[in-house]
Amino acid sequence: MVFDFLRGEFIDVIDWTDDTRDTMVWRFERHGNAIKYGAKLTVREGQAAVFIHEGQLADTFGPGMYMLETNNMPLLTTLQNWDHGFNSPFKSEIYFVSTTRFNDQKWGTKNPIMCRDPEFGPVRLRAFGTYSMRVSDAALFLKEIVGTDGEFTADEVSTQIRNIIVQEFSRVIASAGIPVLDMAANTADLGKLVTTAIAPLITGYGLTLPEFYIENISLPEEVEKALDKRTSVGLSGDLDKFMQYSAAEAMGKGGSGGDAMTAGIGAAMGMKMAQSMGGPWGAAPAAPAAAAPPPPPPAGKAWHVAANGATTGPFTESDLTAMVANGTLTRASTVWCEGMEGWKPASETDLARLFKATPPPPPPVTPPPGA
Repeated sequence: MVFDFLRGEFIDVIDWTDDTRDTMVWRFERHGNAIKYGAKLTVREGQAAVFIHEGQLADTFGPGMYMLETNNMPLLTTLQNWDHGFNSPFKSEIYFVSTTRFNDQKWGTKNPIMCRDPEFGPVRLRAFGTYSMRVSDAALFLKEIVGTDGEFTADEVSTQIRNIIVQEFSRVIASAGIPVLDMAANTADLGKLVTTAIAPLITGYGLTLPEFYIENISLPEEVEKALDKRTSVGLSGDLDKFMQYSAAEAMGKGGSGGDAMTAGIGAAMGMKMAQSMGGPWGAAPAAPAAAAPPPPPPAGKAWHVAANGATTGPFTESDLTAMVANGTLTRASTVWCEGMEGWKPASETDLARLFKATPPPPPPVTPPPGA
């Protein structure tokens, strides 16, 4: 009876079922850590079992059912002193490790990342996304991360993983040389670069990241507003007004350091885009048309006057006006200019108007009565 009682004190079946979906490691609890020799160990798919004997890692078991006997535990058998004919219990800690994926883990930048954009100069960026992780080496993960924690969840390691991701993401973004406006089209390539960069560190924890996604890379809100304004003005085709507006707004915010820097970046971005894109649809800006010089004054006609078998001239109309005034040119005077078929009296040409403006001769002087 006493022998049967002692045998009942020791567990015969060792297994773990978990429905929490966030537990990565669970320690099998048994008073005194007494495991009966010959007990059945059940390790399900997506699990691994790690034996720790007297503080030392002994054996690791993958999915399957095992009889805890000498031939199944070579390392533990070497460590354990079987002085009771292989029938006595042995004291070991058993940790079950989940090797399934832990999906929808979040990462993101707490503070903006300073980068030097090839087009706009220094800019601040924020980014966030998701990743999945799984245990690739149960023994190494237990040794490096878990320690003696009896129930270890994904939250306890996710913070460290996030820190590694943000650190490597900052380095990759700073060295990639991809313009800010093109990053949205290159998130997949950036994700691959980040995954490759963090792989050695993650592997050293016994983990791997099967999936890594960059969901968004964003500029500060003020710069995004400046881009929206630039787009709106660009659609209307008046980029000069946008540059004037941006410069004025940047000067108006000069009182506060952070806002002034952001506003200055926004103004610089608008001016840079205006210079590079030109017209509203990206066409090169047309050079302003040079002002046409005023047309030369029309040349006056050159007149010739014939008198007494000889010709004089050429005369301008101002000369002829003076001649009309002093009487040397009359309505009957014969004149000619280029374009006329022959000589004509002045009264039959364009010069007739000169005589209309000439006052008639003064009336004769009337002698006073009695003279």
